[in-house]
Amino acid sequence: MLQPFVIGLGRAGSGLHLRVLAQAREVAPGLFAGGRVVACDPDARRHRPDVTLVDSIGAAAATLDPHRTVVHVCTPPQGRAGVLAELAEHGFRRVIAEKPLATNLEELAAIESIRDRHGMDIAVVSHWLESRLTEHLTGLVARGGLRSVTFDQDKPRFTRSCATTGHPTAFDVELPHSLGVVLRLAGSAEITEAECADMRVADTVLPRLGSARLVLDHAGGVRSEIRSDLTAPIRRRRITLELDSGRVVGHYPIGADDDHAQLEINGRRVVFRDDALTRWMVRAYVHHHRPAGEHGTFDLHADIIRLLTTAKERTLAHAR
Repeated sequence: MLQPFVIGLGRAGSGLHLRVLAQAREVAPGLFAGGRVVACDPDARRHRPDVTLVDSIGAAAATLDPHRTVVHVCTPPQGRAGVLAELAEHGFRRVIAEKPLATNLEELAAIESIRDRHGMDIAVVSHWLESRLTEHLTGLVARGGLRSVTFDQDKPRFTRSCATTGHPTAFDVELPHSLGVVLRLAGSAEITEAECADMRVADTVLPRLGSARLVLDHAGGVRSEIRSDLTAPIRRRRITLELDSGRVVGHYPIGADDDHAQLEINGRRVVFRDDALTRWMVRAYVHHHRPAGEHGTFDLHADIIRLLTTAKERTLAHAR
């Protein structure tokens, strides 16, 4: 059985990974070591009584068997290469990393170097690819006739954007999720259009954190458009497929308080449970328990970072 070790007790670590680990342990108890999860965070205010808190990766290595541990790297993407390098030095090899894996090509190259040099097996959180909704959409696309994909991801993100600097642009917040789904459905692509806008809160301006938009041309001839508005008054995660047979609209769950998805096919709507993150976490631990090659998400997220880097460069050039 494998011991979870969570680094970073911010929203991702505390609000998502610890919660989902508890659910995954109920679903597949044989994968997880018993006892409390070990966690590390330099901010003492984030202490939780339900975890065993250590003050450094070195301290964790002194109490854990690195070869039987899965490390959840929930720190901001900027500076993540340093965290992975320190983990490698202490013998940790099994990793689950929050998205985005990196925010630019230099960070990605550093992470790739660490992974290759130390033989780290890094699974990047991609739970929308394990979603039941994505499975339904993949099945529909497999029948042929996909013409276009449109993805809208909107949510108000003023508080977190003002308080943290871990995600430098709106491209880094929601788009890694949706871009992965779009690449799964429509195949490899090149960016043809990219836009990014500032976030304005009272007298504060947060450059490039308001909204983002991508248009991609896929190798098979499909065109996709992804839009994300982080200043919207409502939350929305909607994907629209135009097929030869008609229009399909999917709605991914918008929060931890309700894990139901919705699918509309030519006006007919079905609703179903879709706890994709717990499902993804269990499968990631199955992989780490009996590793057989790469997990598969690292290369996908490397492609996502390359595409988003191109988008950022285009929007910067346009701004000048």
